[in-house]
Amino acid sequence: MDEIVWRPYGDYLERSNVRRFMERHGLGSYEELVRWSVEDVERFWRAALEDLGIEWYRPYQKVLDRSAGFAWAQWFLGGKINIVRNCLDRHLEAGQQADVAVVWEGDDGASRELTYGDLGRDVARLAGALRDLGVRRGDAVALLLPMLPEVVTGLFACFRIGAVAVPIFSGFGPEAVAVRLRDAEVKVLLTADGGLRRGTPVDVKAQADRALKDAPSVKHVLVFRRLKSPVAWTDGRDLNWEETVARATPVEETDPLDSEDRSMILYTSGTTGRPKGCVHTHAGALAQIVKEVAYAMDVKPEDRFFWLTDIGWMMGPWEIIGVTALGARLLLFEGAPNHPNPDRVWDLIERHRITHLGIAPTAIRLLMRSGDEWVDRHDLSSLRILGSTGEPWDPSSWDWYFRKVGGGRCPVINISGGTEIVGCHLSPLPITELKPCTLRGPGLGMDVDVFDEQGKPVRGAVGHLVCKQPAPSMTKGFLNDPQRYLETYFSKFPDVWYHGDWAYVDADGFWFLHGRADDTIKVAGKRVGPAEIEGVLTAHPAVSEAAAIGVPHEVKGEAVVCFVVLKPGYSPNDELRIALRGRVANQLGRTLRPKEVKFVQALPKTRSAKIVRGAIRKRWLGEDAGDLSSIENPEALEAINRAR
Repeated sequence: MDEIVWRPYGDYLERSNVRRFMERHGLGSYEELVRWSVEDVERFWRAALEDLGIEWYRPYQKVLDRSAGFAWAQWFLGGKINIVRNCLDRHLEAGQQADVAVVWEGDDGASRELTYGDLGRDVARLAGALRDLGVRRGDAVALLLPMLPEVVTGLFACFRIGAVAVPIFSGFGPEAVAVRLRDAEVKVLLTADGGLRRGTPVDVKAQADRALKDAPSVKHVLVFRRLKSPVAWTDGRDLNWEETVARATPVEETDPLDSEDRSMILYTSGTTGRPKGCVHTHAGALAQIVKEVAYAMDVKPEDRFFWLTDIGWMMGPWEIIGVTALGARLLLFEGAPNHPNPDRVWDLIERHRITHLGIAPTAIRLLMRSGDEWVDRHDLSSLRILGSTGEPWDPSSWDWYFRKVGGGRCPVINISGGTEIVGCHLSPLPITELKPCTLRGPGLGMDVDVFDEQGKPVRGAVGHLVCKQPAPSMTKGFLNDPQRYLETYFSKFPDVWYHGDWAYVDADGFWFLHGRADDTIKVAGKRVGPAEIEGVLTAHPAVSEAAAIGVPHEVKGEAVVCFVVLKPGYSPNDELRIALRGRVANQLGRTLRPKEVKFVQALPKTRSAKIVRGAIRKRWLGEDAGDLSSIENPEALEAINRAR
């Protein structure tokens, strides 16, 4: 972990976007650049947006206003902007209609290609259809779609008319979907009849129908016919996507919006309560995302970018906005990375001459198990940047990705931030040396630090990752729950963003992450709050209480283990165990199916009735559970390892 295994060379040093930026501002080293970017964050963001060519309908008058405090900082005041202006319109005006914007490959081998001209036409038509359905500026439109070209069209159609996009993972069960639709007060849902995964149809429309029973705000559903299979239909509510769009009057002009106008609500889960709606703006999201894709990922117009993700996770909107803003080509992928063969990803890279591959450690661990021969049969020489995010790396998997996939030629740009900032707190740059698993250092313009429990900077020891100044893309509170936002990020250290990750800076200044400081569960890079899983379990008539924890898993990073207290009159048995595991999978998605369900007489709790999940997890894993003085019923903790 202490060995430097990659050093920048050639074009990484001489022709990278970040090198251009450094030369423009007379910055001679990486350390000087990072320091300069946070000494005066207003100066940095002004300079970065100018360098990246971000276009405004009306220039902003003030970069940052902190008068309401860090938590409620406002950015680029007085400016008028729209994400679509920067991701689509300006390329069309520059004559790039024939340049390929999006390439899609389906699980069944089907493929489609959209040029920037095609994308402009489809966005205009869908925007018109949304207006015809009564969608106005500020209204929420949800995207419950497989990874089809329509996710790009849908996202940009919302942005064009000032609607607020709410991307939702198409693999979620109906309850998880319904919670998000209700919270955002979604007016129109964009969905599909289904998708394919491992050759098997996934009935997205049926899941949507079940969710809509508990989402009264949704008035219309546009259904794209991906599978062209028969589906249930509600007259007056459900509309055929293609037919409705064909009848609409295209919206050719993009709405100029205030810098602080909402662009997206992205949901993430905490350890308690319902999912958190992170509110992002047009200027803030655009600034952060394009800065990262340009400087950290070094994307240029001639590049071909592929990140294995879903529109419902932060990296979906992130890649769509960032890659198109820079005029490059984006590859979208339906299905599993090892189907129909373990070399599907490597085959895609070779055939499409992919320059940028982004993938989670979980997926790499899965592909590693198939053996090196599946990689060796493909020419991956087009790759020049390897990306990763979502969860911590282990050294052997990182090394396999770096050496076997990248040939030791390509830097691993291992980034970490969150849905809450639709971007990164930490990120390497293509001009930085790398050690295995490192995130190298702060993202540009991100004034991050590692604090001890007293709020003092610490080096050479694990501490809390914090951010000491605002960034443009930080969420504008949590939707409908501002107090929870303040408690989550600003209650631990005064006027400092507390991110909840354990971080470590070594003697050479290389940064590493060591997981979450709370008990949020990450399965295959997907964050879920224990309360969401527990809520599904306790809704079963046999269940009185439940606790969910994440435990290490060699492929997924973490797996879910649940401890259940039954109501009187019910007895533990395998049939009930299977039913409870299936219930979670059906309602929250198969990814979150518990590895195990264990029956206990009681759950250990504090005197204030809080379930001590952290202590449960440590006891289950055979670790020291630490100070147990706050637990009211320690005998329940002692019984965890004896659970049936």
